[in-house]
Amino acid sequence: MVKTLEQAIAQVSRLPAADQEQIGRKLLMHVEKLNALRAEIDKGLHSLDTGEGRALDMEAFLREKNSRHGGA
Repeated sequence: MVKTLEQAIAQVSRLPAADQEQIGRKLLMHVEKLNALRAEIDKGLHSLDTGEGRALDMEAFLREKNSRHGGA
């Protein structure tokens, strides 16, 4: 385990059980999101490796994404 993570776990272990539980749930959710993102990246890389990629109109892509999020 990485030293920083070991230090964090040691500090969390001194907190009340309810706080430990909440931190543990948040950490697990974060790890699950990272794993899902890595899986999507792997799928994308695989599709590129097999020649399934296509050109992307970046301006159109950004317009679409911004319109979904209130034009931000």
